Amino acid sequence: MHSEYTPAAGTITMFSTTWCGYCARLKSQLTKAGIGYTEIDIEKVDGTAELVASINGGNQTVPTLLFPDGSSATNPSLAEVTARLG
Repeated sequence: MHSEYTPAAGTITMFSTTWCGYCARLKSQLTKAGIGYTEIDIEKVDGTAELVASINGGNQTVPTLLFPDGSSATNPSLAEVTARLG
């Protein structure tokens, strides 16, 4: 199920919710840094809350990001995102 959400090189997939303050902050930082992302609301897209829970030990923690190499990060800093994208 992971693979259908794996982003293109140089971009990320961000699983979020509309009410998540950490998500809003990271989206703003990504936009300012010119990093492309696809946002997926786990409360609206079937199966994605379960996917996020499977990545985070049963917790639906957002933001959870997927990187082009298939790895993930939960609530990362902009510096971590930038470093992992290379």
